[in-house]
Amino acid sequence: MTRPVGSQVAALVADVPVLRIRLEGVLDVLTDADVAGPSALDGWTRGHVLAHLVGVGSAVARQIEHARAGRYVDFYDGGPARRDAEIEARATSSALVHARDVRATALRVEAALASLGPGDWSHVTRHRGWPVLGVAHTWWRELGIHLTDLRLGPTSDEWSPMLCAHLVTYLSSRLPVGTQTILAPVDGGPPWVVGSGPQVAVRGSATDLAALVAGRAPCGLLVAERDGASTDLPELGPWP
Repeated sequence: MTRPVGSQVAALVADVPVLRIRLEGVLDVLTDADVAGPSALDGWTRGHVLAHLVGVGSAVARQIEHARAGRYVDFYDGGPARRDAEIEARATSSALVHARDVRATALRVEAALASLGPGDWSHVTRHRGWPVLGVAHTWWRELGIHLTDLRLGPTSDEWSPMLCAHLVTYLSSRLPVGTQTILAPVDGGPPWVVGSGPQVAVRGSATDLAALVAGRAPCGLLVAERDGASTDLPELGPWP
């Protein structure tokens, strides 16, 4: 069941600044060697991840700012090709430049969110036809997930229950079709039940279950069972 819009807004608005402060802790001690080092994403340095955060954050803020004024613009100014080129161009920037740009972008998004009135969250944007709330959720996901991809301290086991629930709900379409996947948190809370068909139960912490559907390595142990016997963890489909 989808939660009411008001509670979705409250969860996002409460958690985004927490993640940004956690990110600022990383940026405060970031070095040029850190920037050039590998991230958790194949083929990307930490500089690529930081450049991507600037790009997606700028796109989210831009969508919100224009939607409030009744304007409809593309998610990325110049489209995906320009986005990719800017990531490559920014990736090799110094730690000082990355820290400045990422921090400014994160604060711009939060300012855009703070400008929204109760009725503004439902304004439709050009990005996939999503409302402003859906676009804001994009930043929440990207900030939380890519913070862990930096491999500079923060991990998925620090994700809030609110973010975990959102990630599982949004990414549930990645789980196998024709199977009923039961994601059962061992640290409390009801299970997430996705799909229909023969059952596969996956047990672990809520943060590790969220990491699973996000395609990230869990911090702890996940156990999958089918008909009472151990089985492989579910294979994921593409990102929605």
